[in-house]
Amino acid sequence: MIAADVAEAGFASPLVPVRTLDVVIPVYNEEVDLEPSARRLLAHLSDLPFTFQVTIADNASTDGTALVARRLAHENPDVVVVSLALKGRGRALKQVWSQSPSPVLVYMDVDLSTDLNALLPLVAPLLSRHSEIAIGTRLTRHSRVERGAKREIISRGYNLLLRGTLRARFSDAQCGFKAMRREVAQQLLPLVKDDEWFFDTELLVLAERAGLRIHEVAVDWVDDPDSRVDVWRTATDDLRGIGRLGWSLLRGQVPLSELQRTVGRTRRDGALGRLGAQSAIFVLIGIASTMVYAGLFLGLRTSMPAQSANAAALVLTAVANTAANRRLTFGISGPAKRWRHQAQGLLVLGGGLIATSLALWAVKRAAGPGHPVVELVVLTAVNLGVTILRFVAMRTWMFRSPPDREAAGPGVPTPAAGLAVASPVETYPAPSGAGPAPFAHDQA
Repeated sequence: MIAADVAEAGFASPLVPVRTLDVVIPVYNEEVDLEPSARRLLAHLSDLPFTFQVTIADNASTDGTALVARRLAHENPDVVVVSLALKGRGRALKQVWSQSPSPVLVYMDVDLSTDLNALLPLVAPLLSRHSEIAIGTRLTRHSRVERGAKREIISRGYNLLLRGTLRARFSDAQCGFKAMRREVAQQLLPLVKDDEWFFDTELLVLAERAGLRIHEVAVDWVDDPDSRVDVWRTATDDLRGIGRLGWSLLRGQVPLSELQRTVGRTRRDGALGRLGAQSAIFVLIGIASTMVYAGLFLGLRTSMPAQSANAAALVLTAVANTAANRRLTFGISGPAKRWRHQAQGLLVLGGGLIATSLALWAVKRAAGPGHPVVELVVLTAVNLGVTILRFVAMRTWMFRSPPDREAAGPGVPTPAAGLAVASPVETYPAPSGAGPAPFAHDQA
């Protein structure tokens, strides 16, 4: 009883030993389903070779959910209750996970749509320190799923959208069956802004960008026809979340480099940003710069020679181009090295100026003076080649990050104690009768 009351107040109890697993069930108006689901979960956890705690996170329920939860906690020392004044699945998980002392934090939906036989394969990679995060997936060929066509289409469409916009490589963002190591949660949770349904997606995208290993487990899943989820509202909120998170990542507002240094496992594409996204943003900025350059050249050409007009237009657009790519393409903000980057940009400009000056000289030799349109066409073609070289220079020289550590070598301290370098083992066969084996989808 003491443990339940202390946990309900939001504090860990010194009278209760730390449990290996803390399984969190967020609930809102679930007075009917909560008790049978909790008892079923407790029975399953009792058969596992780990100590555990089931935390019921009451999301401001207005029915009898709180009374059912307290009764369960008073009857079972392995159940605690956390009461929240506001709704939001993400808010509940943030509060419980940030305060839990358990080394492995688990979350599942109260309806237990996911077959509990997948729980052991879910937590095994975390307990062995092979992975930092583990998720259930309903969207692989090894999964067995029973649900309506509408939810199936929405789910698959949403995850395809994540791949196309945020470049996510995990297969199922919204399956209510996830686990995370405690020390990783302490680093990631403060970075996650969403407190509702987009919480899962944001957490996984940030984890992936930071180079953390995400382990996927194919699950058996049966849709709950009495689900409280408003599918269309959730989809709308998720779209807004994608836009907000994508814009934050583009502007470099998420301190991923600090997170990478803290957790001690980094990937070069996570630190620098993947080539495809950087190329796309660079191209958009390049198109805008080219249009501005063309307007400046034609305007200046009426009052000065071609070489002078070309040099003036290049210098003006180069300054703006460097600033835009620094901020948007490579996610660098703040005054640090700003003028150094501009100086490097002008050095790169020097190469472009030489190439375009030679092109103008060749046009004059071939067609004679007084052909501004021909000059502009030739200059545009030459600038395309110069632009490619500028991108290479920006990525490998101007905005290059310090070399990343793939793993801490001998004698090199790891910043985050407890985050060991992963072993080469990738899958964990489930014991007899324990359900489907995990689906290996490691993100390191």
